[in-house]
Amino acid sequence: MAKLELRTASITTVAELIRKKEISPVEVIDAFLQRIGAVQKRINAFITVLDREAREAARRAEEEIAKGHYRGPLHGIPFAAKDLFFTGGVKTTCGSRILADFVPKENGTVISRLIGAGAILVGKTNMHEFAFGTTNLNNHYGHARNPWNFEHMTGGSSGGSAAALASSCALLTLGTDTGGSIRIPSTLCGTVGIKPTYGRVSKFGVYPLCWSLDHPGPMTRTVADAAIALRFMAGHDPKDPCSKEVPVADYYSGLTGDIRGVRIGVPDTYYFEQIDPEVEAGARKAIDGLKELGAEVGPLHIPDLDEAAVATLLILSSEAASCLEKFHRTRPNDIGDDVRARLDLGALQLATCYVKAQRVRRIAQENFSRVLKEVDVLVTPGVSITAPRLEESTVRLDDDDVPTGVALTRCTRIYNLVGLPSVSVPVGLSRAGLPIGIQIAGRPFGEELVLRVADAYERHIYPPSEWPALD
Repeated sequence: MAKLELRTASITTVAELIRKKEISPVEVIDAFLQRIGAVQKRINAFITVLDREAREAARRAEEEIAKGHYRGPLHGIPFAAKDLFFTGGVKTTCGSRILADFVPKENGTVISRLIGAGAILVGKTNMHEFAFGTTNLNNHYGHARNPWNFEHMTGGSSGGSAAALASSCALLTLGTDTGGSIRIPSTLCGTVGIKPTYGRVSKFGVYPLCWSLDHPGPMTRTVADAAIALRFMAGHDPKDPCSKEVPVADYYSGLTGDIRGVRIGVPDTYYFEQIDPEVEAGARKAIDGLKELGAEVGPLHIPDLDEAAVATLLILSSEAASCLEKFHRTRPNDIGDDVRARLDLGALQLATCYVKAQRVRRIAQENFSRVLKEVDVLVTPGVSITAPRLEESTVRLDDDDVPTGVALTRCTRIYNLVGLPSVSVPVGLSRAGLPIGIQIAGRPFGEELVLRVADAYERHIYPPSEWPALD
């Protein structure tokens, strides 16, 4: 039997070993559960670990494969879900005290699709309470900690999912992204995360925060793994009224490594303002690398980005106040101070402000539609800073003290407003040894090209084999 090296494991490598019967699902799940047990106290990536259930599922997978019933590249692959994905018979806390004992009766659509493909759920991951925050500081279940430096944040709200990946506790994790909550922790923890087009992945069985900005998506260690996972997660779901009937490509087959002639636009304003110099240097170096691979790279102007960013925050606060209104009204003392303050603010928003924000959203969608006729994809920094320390409420940028949450979401939140696909990919480390990333965004339902550009960078410029190993 082959030996499983967790530090270099990916879905593609492990799936091939399982398919060839060189390693069994039981061995795979045992190895990952042991890893969870070894690092959980240090990183606090999980709220619930499904030790017994995962081992039973692994035994069933082993029996199926032995009988010739191999389901495909996710069969026997360990995955973990952010603790707002409904899991039948397994508690789903949303990182909150209020839902500490909530046990859904059935799986959400994404969970059902992954389990149907043979993936094995090993646990539910830590998150910012009700997904309403970007730090993953959680006083109910403890703070998730960045595996690159335990004194630093993972970012949120899907911070436990990114920490689990970076510390080799799973090969696939699930996140949701309302203002950057997949891409922020992916960037800060040195993993890959994709926010698909709005309507590409079903939200049925995902606890809502903001129905018009929420996007579920996969988080993985490589772009190829994200392509595999998204293929199984995506597709129309009649249970989700926001789901779109758009054909799903074979994203993995589209990873050719060739981006010659792809037109890449680099916004000339906003994204490179209020940014850590190291992050800017890393992003610009990565953009130069894409140019060396044959892409046509040039600056472009997207108007009204500051207004779009404000509109995103107004819509988020208003819709979140509505989604969580019952808890905010009946159990305010059971909600964390930071989340309660945001709900207080959202409850005071005027309907006129919400309507005006929606008008700005339409203008932003038209602006992005126009520039994406001139170029194929957009490339920007992933997050404007590296992972802050746990206690940092502000960061210093351009001689200003900027609230940490604002700095974390600056580069990501507008893509939630316009609903475009965006993938974060690591490009290196800061001098302090903290990850830096870029994000690549594209046209509606253009995940195939977005992933191809990200994969080309990962494959030719910064391959996983060159990433530093974490203990």
